[in-house]
Amino acid sequence: MKYALLSVSDKEGIEEFARGLVGLGYTIVSSGGTAAALTAAGVKNLAVQDVTGFAECLDGRVKTLHPKIHAGILANRAIPAHMKQLAELGINPIDVVCVNLYPFAQTIAKDGCTLEMAVENIDIGGPCMIRAAAKNFAGVVVVCDPKDYASVLQNLKDGKMDLEARKELAQRAFAHTAFYDGLIQKYLRKDLDFTQQESLPFQLFDIPRYGENADQAAAVYFDPMCVDPLSLKFAKKLNGKAMSYNNFSDTQAAVNVLVELGAKEPMCAIVKHEMTCGVALGKNLFEAFVKARDADAVSCFGGIVVFNKKVDVKTAQEVLGIFVEIVIAPEFEPKALEVLKSKENLRVLELPALAKPEAVAGVDIKVLNGVMLAQRRQELTYDNLQFVTKVKPTEQQLKDLIFAFGVVKHAKSNGIVLVQNGQTIGIGGGPGRRDLAAKIAVWQAERLRKEGAKAAVAASDAFFPFADGPEELIKAGVTAIIQPGGSARDQESIDLCDKYGVPMVFTGQRVFSHSASTSIPGKK
Repeated sequence: MKYALLSVSDKEGIEEFARGLVGLGYTIVSSGGTAAALTAAGVKNLAVQDVTGFAECLDGRVKTLHPKIHAGILANRAIPAHMKQLAELGINPIDVVCVNLYPFAQTIAKDGCTLEMAVENIDIGGPCMIRAAAKNFAGVVVVCDPKDYASVLQNLKDGKMDLEARKELAQRAFAHTAFYDGLIQKYLRKDLDFTQQESLPFQLFDIPRYGENADQAAAVYFDPMCVDPLSLKFAKKLNGKAMSYNNFSDTQAAVNVLVELGAKEPMCAIVKHEMTCGVALGKNLFEAFVKARDADAVSCFGGIVVFNKKVDVKTAQEVLGIFVEIVIAPEFEPKALEVLKSKENLRVLELPALAKPEAVAGVDIKVLNGVMLAQRRQELTYDNLQFVTKVKPTEQQLKDLIFAFGVVKHAKSNGIVLVQNGQTIGIGGGPGRRDLAAKIAVWQAERLRKEGAKAAVAASDAFFPFADGPEELIKAGVTAIIQPGGSARDQESIDLCDKYGVPMVFTGQRVFSHSASTSIPGKK
């Protein structure tokens, strides 16, 4: 006689699966709510306690943790001594194990969930059975996803449940329990503490057509416990094609720029290939967009546009004047949304938290070949600014300097950003030399305006190792500079600025970024 053990929290499709197994000659063994559901549906089944001879106890905490269950699962069919011992003990081999786990993720997502409630939804018997069956996949079919029920039944019926098919189900089972344990670990810890083994649970969300390039397969995963309201996990797509691999990385980069600056005024940022093209403040959203676009109208082609205010009709119409991949904002006026929807493929995303963007503490990670790097997410502070030159910046210059420093954090190192009146007019990022980054930023400014960098302020993401960088900027007309400081040659840069009467401010905080990283936000 063939036996199948069914014990599931997610009852989707379980009645049909059980009927199919019965039709293939299996005797169903089930427990708790599964037994009740099958009995109510008229599917004949044995209760676990009828097999073990031991009633459930401790409010159901112990029911399947019994030798007559686990021996039936773990016995190696290829070892005669195992099968003989089962017979001597009166234990029937269990050939199919269908188990999914207590709804831990759903429980902790509920408002008012307490630690006690969460702990009660940590499954113990379920993972034990899944892992036992997965270990013994050569003799046991393990199923933990309702989506697999139909194919498993068909393969059993056709006699196609070969070793490879069983192994595939086993690896899915181990992924299921690993993900589950990772959720629990992440819930119990406060944050990554860099002192232990780490498990990062991510749930498959989407399979885009391809990755960064057309010949690369790709996938998108979401952290089910992410509570950062500025994560794209919480964005609602109102229009357009499906999001691509590059769309996700570029859009999150655009959102991060907006978050960094946290402006109360209307603001727009445009990002392409995770590189900031233009960022600007305005009296209204229309002005902010025009200034951000005009900061580098060529690079903005095919970019991501992010706003911090509700998008109005006039702004929406202006956005359609150039080709962009995505528009993301906290809200859209109904008529503005109609305007944007006239472009069938334009992706329009709504992310309410953009209206009040606040950075969430957490950890950023990068995964390299077999290596994961983790670091605390950086928070910019301006509490200890050092005014190191004889001349101090004006109020407007200081406002622009802080704005520029927030933007330069998101320029690839070496990064130099030029700003005037709340608008980036030149962004130099990526070269191996800081003086060259300065030249690139100045070159962009000269392409944008006849006066070039004249009267602009400049920000550097790390210290100037020599005075040649400030010299390039001052020569181009820059009137104030902000930088972290900390170079052995800082005095040379200070002396140069004093010579030309240019204010220089030290932040004491280096903000250079080599490349984009994946964020693991903190908890509430």
